[in-house]
Amino acid sequence: MIDPRIYLASGSPRRRELLDQIGVRFDLLLFRHTPRVDAEVDETPLAGELPEDYVVRLARAKASHGHALIGLRHLLARPVLAADTTLDVDGRIIGKPDDEADAKRILASLSGRSHRVLTAVAIADGQRLEHVLSVSEVRFRPLLAAEIDAYVASREPLDKAGAYGIQGRAAIFVEEITGSHSGIVGLPLCETALLLRSFGYPV
Repeated sequence: MIDPRIYLASGSPRRRELLDQIGVRFDLLLFRHTPRVDAEVDETPLAGELPEDYVVRLARAKASHGHALIGLRHLLARPVLAADTTLDVDGRIIGKPDDEADAKRILASLSGRSHRVLTAVAIADGQRLEHVLSVSEVRFRPLLAAEIDAYVASREPLDKAGAYGIQGRAAIFVEEITGSHSGIVGLPLCETALLLRSFGYPV
């Protein structure tokens, strides 16, 4: 690869920080609208869709749509990396909360039990579209209603899948994790590095 640089099709500051952490050089490739309203990357689950299938479909759609935007915007051709994170609670897909009330409901449902965090990463370069899937398990201790209220009042959970950020204040809720800490944050670094290498990126 002549220019060891990629595009990151994500507005997540956590993903930017994680790529910086492993020395990946990137430029942001942002969509015109949020994924919730952009037809090419509609986050509405399909009927009967499993959480694993959902998160992979969205990551691949974001990478593919991002690569299409390179041509439309007359940008220098480079691989596009995209990712999506969701929670699996008893087979239910739990994404970002709609509002504060929804965030409180989600956090109450996670209290005192385990859930799975699924993060899919996809890369598209115009010839290939590949993905990896990271699956981790997180166990929350029982949460007090006052703790949930205070956390939601901080507004930290409002833009995060599952209504919490393990790298933030919600770390005090977590009793145990199994899997990838960076995957729970939003970008599994081990899997991402290997995927980038398969596209010739020197990481």
